[in-house]
Amino acid sequence: MAEFRHLSVLPDEVIRFLEPADGKTYLDGTLGGGGHASLILEKAPEALLIGIDRDRAALAAAGAKLAAYGEHIRLVHGDFADVTEHLSALGISALDGFILDLGVSSHQLDTRERGFSFQQDAPLDMRMDISSGETAADLINTLPEQELERIIAEYGEERWAKRIASFIVKERAESPITTTFRLVDIIKGAVPKAKWDERIHPATRTFQALRIAVNSELDSLEQGMRAALDLLKPGGRGVIISFHSLEDRIVKHIFREYAEGCTCPRQFPVCVCGRQPRVKVLTSRPVSATQAETDANPRARSAKLRAVEKL
Repeated sequence: MAEFRHLSVLPDEVIRFLEPADGKTYLDGTLGGGGHASLILEKAPEALLIGIDRDRAALAAAGAKLAAYGEHIRLVHGDFADVTEHLSALGISALDGFILDLGVSSHQLDTRERGFSFQQDAPLDMRMDISSGETAADLINTLPEQELERIIAEYGEERWAKRIASFIVKERAESPITTTFRLVDIIKGAVPKAKWDERIHPATRTFQALRIAVNSELDSLEQGMRAALDLLKPGGRGVIISFHSLEDRIVKHIFREYAEGCTCPRQFPVCVCGRQPRVKVLTSRPVSATQAETDANPRARSAKLRAVEKL
């Protein structure tokens, strides 16, 4: 198995918005190899850092990276969506800050047997937690054609979703589709070559869609975001880094919802709804990586950071 390798994006910006301080409690809900967590503890070595990840390989790598901080770290195997339950089990009822770095890690892409990448031939898995749940192969070979089309169109924003789903169903009737390269070949056959986008591989959007579906990523994001925002103490901050428009849209809309005050019609002389803003949005527009960072870490090109402060 490949050594765990993952370069954290927007490191300076994360620390600037999160403002870590000793004696406070922080959550890294998508721990990965511990990159952002280590930055937080370097800045505030007397803070408490809780790290959650669905990938046991990530937890092992992060545990080794953060071992020197001893009692100042707590690592949890699980889904960020269940953050309230995870923190309750640790006796923690409130947070001073949280960070989410969404999407797939470099390690997961580089580890052939995980099946995340269309650039290596491997079993079609794509599970972030390999101990449970359906694989991408399970979905590809069992879902009705209409549902496959919906997933590819909605989660991958793929204009050729209908043809790709149709080609998948025809191919699986001959024999089950179990490897990444076979799926890549099917997608290439479905998308007319004259319509291939020069900037991205023709399988990119379909693989993204399947990964999101396998891991219920968007549902987990919304559920986990709301729980983490509710757990923030007044003055606490939340920082989220997304990598595609579906994620960023959810983050933006939930932050706006929490920042909204009175919703009474303008003609009302006084407020009767009693709604008060719960957060202040710190980023009027998403923060992107500098050219220097994208040169050093191409993955940072699509990163968008948004941050809020609890009122």
